[in-house]
Amino acid sequence: MKIAVDAMGGDNAPEAIVTGVMTAKNDFPEIEFQLYGKEDEIKKYVTDQNNITIIHTDEKVTSEDEPVRAIRRKKQASMVLAAQAVKKGEADACFSAGNTGALLAAGLFIVGRIKGIERPGLMSTLPIIGENRGFDMLDLGANAENKAEHLLKYGILGSFYARNVRNVENPTVGLLNNGTEASKGSEVTKKAFELLSEESNINFVGNIESRDILNGAADVVVTDGFTGNAVLKSIEGTALNITQLLKESILDEGIKGKMGALLLKNALSGF
Repeated sequence: MKIAVDAMGGDNAPEAIVTGVMTAKNDFPEIEFQLYGKEDEIKKYVTDQNNITIIHTDEKVTSEDEPVRAIRRKKQASMVLAAQAVKKGEADACFSAGNTGALLAAGLFIVGRIKGIERPGLMSTLPIIGENRGFDMLDLGANAENKAEHLLKYGILGSFYARNVRNVENPTVGLLNNGTEASKGSEVTKKAFELLSEESNINFVGNIESRDILNGAADVVVTDGFTGNAVLKSIEGTALNITQLLKESILDEGIKGKMGALLLKNALSGF
């Protein structure tokens, strides 16, 4: 497999991106990485040239760029070239931590959509409390508004990913709603409930509430982009605040708190 990487996209690029690639290369030695960006800057962080190809370009898409305009005008941008590599068959996948809107535009206008998919969504695998697995959630912000048909496609896409990439056998699919009853929600979610229930290729388990998603209510959680992004940011904010409160509580206890934290070092390594 070959992965085209936008080495200049995102915060602390290219250092953070290339360092991540080096870690991934050690974990997946069979994968070839194509790094697009300023060659002299990228080379500073490449510790092993094996399976690494650097494609030089001085242009990049920034966080301030208007997404569609940037993709159309910055023909030599690292993100654009990485997407073109997939389109041309020179790479099997494209990775970028840069401008999210521009990446979505690159996927739409350069790589192209999967047949039958009208609105691509953003997906992430999020952790489940107390278990060494996670759940896939989409859309996380690619589309502010969605039709019921879009949510059906998200269920199919998410189920395929969970089954074929994360090796989840017969993954469950849940529709995020403000109640578990079939009658709950907006007209869009009610219609989506019907469509998902009728889809024989997925294991639909009905409506689920946001309070249950971190407890493993479903392997795939389907929602519109506006709601999904709001839920994601709420989870991030809650986690950051709990971490800060925990650290402050330890420091407030003085030497006893620090000794206790030392004993719990391994258990708290994720904070």
